[in-house]
Amino acid sequence: MPRIGINPSRGKTVDFQPARTTVAVLVYAPHQAGYFQSRGDVTKATIESILANTQEPFDLLVFDNGSSPEMVAYLEGLYEQGAIDYLLLSKHNIGKLNALNIIFNSAPGEIVAYTDDDVFHLPKWLSAHLKIIDTYPNVGAVTGFYIRQRVGLSSESTVAFASQPEIKSERGFLIPRKWEEEYLDNTGRNWEQYQAETAGMEDILVEYHGLEAWVSAHHFQMVCPKHVIKEVLVDMMPDGWSDQVMGRMVELDDRMDAKGYLRLCTKEQTMRLMGNAISGDVAELAQAAGIAVQSAGLAQKSRGLMAYITRNRAVRFLMQSVVNKFYQWLNQ
Repeated sequence: MPRIGINPSRGKTVDFQPARTTVAVLVYAPHQAGYFQSRGDVTKATIESILANTQEPFDLLVFDNGSSPEMVAYLEGLYEQGAIDYLLLSKHNIGKLNALNIIFNSAPGEIVAYTDDDVFHLPKWLSAHLKIIDTYPNVGAVTGFYIRQRVGLSSESTVAFASQPEIKSERGFLIPRKWEEEYLDNTGRNWEQYQAETAGMEDILVEYHGLEAWVSAHHFQMVCPKHVIKEVLVDMMPDGWSDQVMGRMVELDDRMDAKGYLRLCTKEQTMRLMGNAISGDVAELAQAAGIAVQSAGLAQKSRGLMAYITRNRAVRFLMQSVVNKFYQWLNQ
């Protein structure tokens, strides 16, 4: 059949202009069992904290990496409501590095605020990140929750910047103990393991043009100039594809550092890492923002032996290791 008429869009122009920042979330919630038992609630808290606590203009891009039908339905509902601007659905888990490559090449903004799907965003988080990008020179990544261990990883260029005689900086054990305890709780570490990982490391607080920031960043959540990550990913994947499901994230950090880009963290905590369950204090933060979530904590405090098991970090870490091993065997 011959063409009938002329495409009515021909000759028209696009009025839409993307926001400077694209907030991008990578989602993977394949089911609700084992490690992923509470992942749906955690992912929802991540996305809804972005929607509730971001004051600056942004476009929201979500990439789903092969999640369950329930999670896909939730995301499609947000898209239909207009909360999500760009929704990319993959039928398969294509691996994190490949997903990042698609995200950073699809995002329309010049700045990409990337996050895994287990990070709670606090009020004014984006403005704090953008202020660092707009103040410091040659910034590669800014993150919103500080981890001391990261000072010793992928931070050589930033440490060198902070060590210049004209740059004001402070070194020592500077962060609140509460930040360390939160990190242990949300990553399943015990205190002995944490001390071994951070042995010989000090916090470094740098000041540039009157703005303070912590030295170091991580890849779980990062606000980056888009061209920086695209440059790094091209080097990492010359053929445009990786065959790994996970891994190479530290390599991404290392390559950014080797190129001389600064990796920094906001002075005040603007993010909370949730891990695979929502803690009581994160649930309180969510409720304060009008987000309905359910804490994974026990309804009543255990007593006697159960109290020891649930509150002793070393025992909890051992039990979680055993649970994870059984889960791996069941899913081979």
